[in-house]
Amino acid sequence: MHTSEKQYDAVIVGSGPNGLSAAIVLARAGLSVVVLEARSIIGGGTRSAELTMPGFVHDMGSAIHPLAAGSPLFRSLPLAEHGLEWIYPPVAAAHPLDGGKTALLIGSVADTARTLGADEATYLKLMEPIVEHWSTLAPDLLGPLRFPKHPIDLALFGLDALPPATYLASRFKTTEARALLAGMAAHAIQPLTNLTTSAIALVLMAAGHQRGWPMPKGGSQQIANALASYLRSMGGEIQTDRTVRTLADIPKTRVVLFDLTPKQILSIAGDRFSTLYRKQLENYRYGPGIFKVDWALDGPIPFTNADCQRAGTIHLGGTLEEIVTAEQQTYDGKHPDRPYVLLAQQSRFDPTRAPEGKHTAWAYCHVPNGSTVDMTTQIEGQLERFAPGFRDLILAKHTMNTAQVEDWNPNYVGGDINGGIIDIGQLFTRPTISLTPYRTSEAGMFICSSATPPGGGVHGMCGYHAARVVLRDSFGKAIPVTLATT
Repeated sequence: MHTSEKQYDAVIVGSGPNGLSAAIVLARAGLSVVVLEARSIIGGGTRSAELTMPGFVHDMGSAIHPLAAGSPLFRSLPLAEHGLEWIYPPVAAAHPLDGGKTALLIGSVADTARTLGADEATYLKLMEPIVEHWSTLAPDLLGPLRFPKHPIDLALFGLDALPPATYLASRFKTTEARALLAGMAAHAIQPLTNLTTSAIALVLMAAGHQRGWPMPKGGSQQIANALASYLRSMGGEIQTDRTVRTLADIPKTRVVLFDLTPKQILSIAGDRFSTLYRKQLENYRYGPGIFKVDWALDGPIPFTNADCQRAGTIHLGGTLEEIVTAEQQTYDGKHPDRPYVLLAQQSRFDPTRAPEGKHTAWAYCHVPNGSTVDMTTQIEGQLERFAPGFRDLILAKHTMNTAQVEDWNPNYVGGDINGGIIDIGQLFTRPTISLTPYRTSEAGMFICSSATPPGGGVHGMCGYHAARVVLRDSFGKAIPVTLATT
């Protein structure tokens, strides 16, 4: 590490939400902190830019943020005072089906249940206890493996969450309810027959009933900007265009936290780790990637079902059976003709995203890790299926395959936006089997990225938990942030 520069208590490598969150927690504890960002713009996966045409603001990575709005850390920080404003579409998520029917995640548990016909009682029985106990469940679900503070609540949640989504879906009778669950579970980016895929669905639905599925006004970049503004208000520093290739690129510091995944950490500091720890990082597994498309549009997407026009997020994949098949094919290295597509239509609710009368749209589908196959035709085919005439509105488009996604954000290895597959083998034991996975084998080096629990998503909790370990291990300090619980 450099000896000629200013010395810090902590250096954070990477300015994604987790890196910025870790820096905030450490700065609030009175430490001198600097964040090093290789790019000229901060934010990691929460960056926005005019990708297609002037005046059209597109989210380059994440777009809709149920976990951010409900994050115990973010809600404990004064981010609104630093420019972050949430916009809540009236429908959190819609899932259209052939024939015009649409499943909806909307309002309270009872509101959604009422739309599910014969499955109303089943949905109420499943979701009401989770939402009711969310304030006690969230700290255990959004943290490392440990003895839970509320073991009974967590055990009851686990009965529904640990099985595969296909098993949980068997409790529902209607095509709509089964499709709604499948669309939620497919956020796991793995076969829906895998254990714990139900957990992903339940967490996302509970978050929707608790806080909705909002978007940041002006683009996801505003999340990073608000975190950075708050960090700077406490004296924290951020340096952009600071690529870290070796430890010699890091200023003199007592500790360093990597908001990076194992692949990048090994290239920077692998020779400093024990043989066993290095081997564990080398064995860390990445999952399927994404192919992403952003469009500038001449008008709003003409969905056949009007409820889709009120939703910020649309899951395009058809029935449970179709989504199960598509996700399995992707996991097996194939490219489905009818992929599961996640779509966001921010400009319907945020007029800052496009010129007056014009619109943006954001979408991706899952593809095999490292794929360079262009999936634009397949993605647009799913849109045409549920919104005939969509292609006629396209003014311009921007695409990214997995190699381009990784080049844009090196944490997305092979296009894996979760920073490593979140299956049963890496749900809590990421990146290694450890009760304190934020530590490395080298004293003073820690990991705070989505490669640690609780994994992918914009919530900052990986950074929070890593900072907590750093304060205890290296500075003998208690955590200075009281998490929001309601």
